[in-house]
Amino acid sequence: VRPTEVLADPQIFSVRTIDLEKRTERFYQRYYLNMDRYKFDSYLLSLVPDNVRRINGRALKISKINLSGTEMFSLEVRSENDEIINGLAKYIIGADGASSIVRKTFYKAPILKYIAIQSWFKLNMPPKTYYSCIFDEKTSESCSWTIHKDDYLVYGGCFELKGSREAFNKQKQRLSEYLKYDLGEPIKTEACLACSPRRMKDFVTGENGAWLIGEAAGFISASSLEGISSAIKSGSMLARAFHEAEGSQAISKKYKKFTFTLKLKLLTKVMKHKVIFTPWLRQIIMKSGIQSIK
Repeated sequence: VRPTEVLADPQIFSVRTIDLEKRTERFYQRYYLNMDRYKFDSYLLSLVPDNVRRINGRALKISKINLSGTEMFSLEVRSENDEIINGLAKYIIGADGASSIVRKTFYKAPILKYIAIQSWFKLNMPPKTYYSCIFDEKTSESCSWTIHKDDYLVYGGCFELKGSREAFNKQKQRLSEYLKYDLGEPIKTEACLACSPRRMKDFVTGENGAWLIGEAAGFISASSLEGISSAIKSGSMLARAFHEAEGSQAISKKYKKFTFTLKLKLLTKVMKHKVIFTPWLRQIIMKSGIQSIK
């Protein structure tokens, strides 16, 4: 896969923001790369050197052990062939998202979680709905989205853990009524956990040979729930720390220093979240037309 092949159509330059409860909407200028995530992931994996052993599977257990006076990490992994594989590592990096086993095992740092659900539909909608951000206080305290990816429309959102599927279906119906467009039956539906940081201590970079990057570290925008950019940035920062320092303590110090500005940036998203997710404040902003486009 070549870098240009990961792009999906259309590329996006604005977002249609919809408040379903107040029946108001605005357009705001935004620049995002619309990508086929499967192709993008495949492209990144193609960059892994041939001398690196890659195991497709799931980490079941990680523990710290003392081996002949040296601290090591013991891993138990279930491969995609249902084979249990045990291994040892000097260092470990948790790039395992909102349900990170590395974070849960070594850091007692709870963070607010939602269930992210999205469905794919084989249809075309009006051009102005290519990318939209949806607020609906009756079904979710978070936000939802629609986006075109080539010949498909993807509709999804983040919902509270309890009753998430019911809330998703109810919001889908409310959105269809607002758009006067029946989304119909989905081709497929996906779901996963999603983090939503609320304070500085939700960002955990790690130490003592066990580090976290991306959403596992809490690096995700609290306002838009966009996390891939912070995942790439934090991964690059940790790689740089490995290049510039030796030993667990020195690497931890460098990584913490490199991620400080990222933490501050994401903290501003937490403050933005408090504003745009407060219904009456959101209405004032949308009705004022501040920073909106025609």
